[in-house]
Amino acid sequence: MSTLEKPFKIEDLLQRNIWDVDEEPHIEIPLDDQEGLKKKALALLCPAGCYTLIGDRLIFSYEGCVECGLCRIITPSDKIRWTYPRSGKGVTYRYT
Repeated sequence: MSTLEKPFKIEDLLQRNIWDVDEEPHIEIPLDDQEGLKKKALALLCPAGCYTLIGDRLIFSYEGCVECGLCRIITPSDKIRWTYPRSGKGVTYRYT
């Protein structure tokens, strides 16, 4: 089987990217009032694994975010603050 035929794992593809992490988070979710959040869906569906479910509490780490917008789509707008990182910050995709 050649390299071109071998399926890639998402983890392998994500490791090729480069992040210039801003000290200011571009996504914020409430830590004190998580009522209405689809916690399990966020933890399972985030391609970068930025959401972690610990017990009944959802923890978010923005540093590895790939800015796909999935959390913005499945989270009520009053429960998330989602913006793109400041210019020059965030993820740079590598396809090689």
